[in-house]
Amino acid sequence: MVGLFAGIGGLELGLTQHGWSSELLCEIDPGAGAVLRARFPDVPLHRDVTTLRSLPAGTELVAAGFPCQDLSQAGRTAGITGDRSGLVDHVFRLVARRRGPRWLVIENVPFMLQLGRGAAMRHITHALEELGYTWAYRVVDARSFGLPQRRQRVVMLASRTEDPRAVLFGTDVPVPYPADSESLPCGFYWTEGVRGLGWAVNAVPTLKGGSTLGIASPPAVRLPAGELVTPGITDAERLQGFDAGWTSPAVDVPGVRAGHRWKLVGNAVSVRMASWVGARLADPVDHDGTADVPLAPGQSWPTAAWGRNGQVFRVPVGTWPVEAPYEDLAGFLTDPKLLSERATAGFLRRARSGNLRFEPGFLDTVEAHLDRMRTPEREPVRVA
Repeated sequence: MVGLFAGIGGLELGLTQHGWSSELLCEIDPGAGAVLRARFPDVPLHRDVTTLRSLPAGTELVAAGFPCQDLSQAGRTAGITGDRSGLVDHVFRLVARRRGPRWLVIENVPFMLQLGRGAAMRHITHALEELGYTWAYRVVDARSFGLPQRRQRVVMLASRTEDPRAVLFGTDVPVPYPADSESLPCGFYWTEGVRGLGWAVNAVPTLKGGSTLGIASPPAVRLPAGELVTPGITDAERLQGFDAGWTSPAVDVPGVRAGHRWKLVGNAVSVRMASWVGARLADPVDHDGTADVPLAPGQSWPTAAWGRNGQVFRVPVGTWPVEAPYEDLAGFLTDPKLLSERATAGFLRRARSGNLRFEPGFLDTVEAHLDRMRTPEREPVRVA
């Protein structure tokens, strides 16, 4: 396999667990490149996809978690033709130079289904069909694989010779009913408070990349005991399925700040999500397409669909393909930090100035935490 826009190797690491071997990695970020050189020391690393002339002979799978900055609701939303997200066209250029790999795996944010009234998806699917591929995609939640992070991503597979539906759609489970928020840790964005909150029961909301200046922006967690904490960088790595310390080589690069590790983790592909794809590639499950419905022109892109030769079909599956044993957030965090007085005060001010509705008693808890942070002597953090 070849990993384009490899980041810190989430797709590659997950697929490796099921027999795939990386023959080439491509990544332009210096910090991410340092991580790849340390974690995949025997794999050639090419810096710039725009200067990559061809894929290695015998490439059977190309994995591409192409940049999401122009597609993300939190980003610039310039669209698929933006400077960063438009780089996906180089994937199609490289694939077209040969008869094409057996599999193409693409990952990105769900907002790409909506942006420009579906223009990004029309662009990608049209390009795949011109290359002779049948494609399928599914929005998948990382919690399905047991990780306490509510993180949804579009996973797309395409092939000229295989049926991608048997990989993505063969299994489906109902989303578990939300648990009692009063007795469990709940994650939220402390940087928000006016337009959104990202409230997640027994999970953190989607980890983000932080600012372009390398300033970390981890979510917060309200613990049952009343403290507000933020996960440390090693917890964030584990929330993405990596080993603790996976991104530590990034800071060995001159000019790369420690906070850049948060950007690398926030932009990464969940290892367990990639491992699920690898498991299904090795053991596909036939998809009974009798309930699939043709998608009419102009209709919005659904949670799951497949297509070929200009035809698109909606697939009635959800965002949880499996239900792995869940790792409760209370026992998951190993290095939490108390949310600072300044951050707490800022969140409370924004929350009170807006019109958002909050869980009963939540703002009282925030205010009590602020009072404790203003007290010179504080008790240690109690995670459970």
